[in-house]
Amino acid sequence: MAEKQPPIAPAARQRLDKWLFFTRLQKSRSIAQKAIETGDVKVNDQRITQPSFALKTGDVVLLSLDRKDMIVRVVKPGERRGPYEEAKLLYEDLTPVLAPGEKPSLFEQATRERGSGRPTKKERREVDRLKPGLGWSDD
Repeated sequence: MAEKQPPIAPAARQRLDKWLFFTRLQKSRSIAQKAIETGDVKVNDQRITQPSFALKTGDVVLLSLDRKDMIVRVVKPGERRGPYEEAKLLYEDLTPVLAPGEKPSLFEQATRERGSGRPTKKERREVDRLKPGLGWSDD
């Protein structure tokens, strides 16, 4: 009689909104759902608008956040929203880093990190120079 082999498990899949929440790329599952529905998330270069889209290991996710785009590869599905150290094991960050000597764009220069305090007078003047028509007029 032939031995029975255990059935081959299908590739582990997980809902896109849950995965974004478990990886801490989004603060809540409802925020993740809104980002997906508005088209801020692409999987394998295809715009996804359904939060229930099933992600599998190896998929590449492009996520448009407030000030930058993140490109990550799915390493494994999540089981819970754990601490950051546990969450970063679920993905591999493929976001390109600026090469040494390469200048950031004007937008990146003009934006400030949240929580870095008030701009200095010099920084404020630089921002005003980037925004035409908002500076003081001489008339």
